[in-house]
Amino acid sequence: MRVVVNAATSVDGKLSSRRREQIAISGPEDFDRMDQLRADSDAVMVGVGTVLADDPHLTVDDPARRTARRERGESEHPARVVADSRGRTPTDARILDDAATTYVLVADAAPDERVEALEQAGARVVAAGEDRVDLAGALAGLEREGVETLMVEGGGELIFSLFEAELADELRLYVGSKLIGGRDAPTLADGEGFVDDFPTPELESVSRVDDGVLLRYAVE
Repeated sequence: MRVVVNAATSVDGKLSSRRREQIAISGPEDFDRMDQLRADSDAVMVGVGTVLADDPHLTVDDPARRTARRERGESEHPARVVADSRGRTPTDARILDDAATTYVLVADAAPDERVEALEQAGARVVAAGEDRVDLAGALAGLEREGVETLMVEGGGELIFSLFEAELADELRLYVGSKLIGGRDAPTLADGEGFVDDFPTPELESVSRVDDGVLLRYAVE
């Protein structure tokens, strides 16, 4: 499986404000690039924090791209994946509609009633790990389901966990011309943070997009 992390941050590395509300950081050109990346992926993944804050749909917007997927013998939209150790995804979340298959990755510690509610709402629940989702095990399960290219859209906790587990293969980072600030605002990689062995992605390209720059890194 190839894991591509895609994110947009402010010039000071923030994904959002301290209120954790959705903020427009990139513009139409970058949104179109992101839509193409979704269309090229087998699945799109977010953490439960993103679901609770933004209620994303994670579908392909451009009708021509949806048509191209159908012509390739694929579903109109990529599958959707939520990393959700305790099964907190609301059963009325937009990602649980019938637009695409949705996998919810939970830990064994997730309450049985939450797992049952998610399954009744249409989710395919994948259990991996005891107290927290074992991402390596869960992604291996998705690969067995046919997911070869996984696009990760955040948030910071999930992105940190993927780098910590050495599961990310590529980072595509849009840096927009906006300063957000705030010691409590989410960053690209939250979690506990690295203190000894720091990941060092290799910068492959830089390009101007909208009023910002797109950085593409290979992750070894």
